[in-house]
Amino acid sequence: MSQLHELYKATGNDLFSKKICEIAPYFGTINPQFVDLQPGYSEVTMPNTQEVHNHLGTVHAIAMCNLAEIAAGIMTDVSIPETCRWIPIGMNVRYLAKAKTALRGIADGREIDWNTPGDKDVPVSITDTDGIEVCAAFITVKVSLKKP
Repeated sequence: MSQLHELYKATGNDLFSKKICEIAPYFGTINPQFVDLQPGYSEVTMPNTQEVHNHLGTVHAIAMCNLAEIAAGIMTDVSIPETCRWIPIGMNVRYLAKAKTALRGIADGREIDWNTPGDKDVPVSITDTDGIEVCAAFITVKVSLKKP
């Protein structure tokens, strides 16, 4: 089990969310809240606050990218074998609707073969509180063997 997954199980959603923002402070800009984390799946929410708004008063596109990256990245970390490491190498994003509410990002990697090194496209769906998908992303991560 990955160290992050052990931390998640030991601390729960609230404290884990805070710890992740200490480890990677930029994620704190969206005030993420983990809802579920397991190998192959993560669910993270973010509130709709003034700090993440654009000039239109809706959630900024890059804030949604941040949500997609934390959902995909942390899920990747708890999914890969202990003998591997990972790094994000790309992001493909489609903005589907104006985001006017709090958001939920779900990274579903249950169909990905995490046991072999290589590039993996992690799908992330971001929905508003009405369940409308406002953003769809693929975060490409490079999984490789750890150096001895």
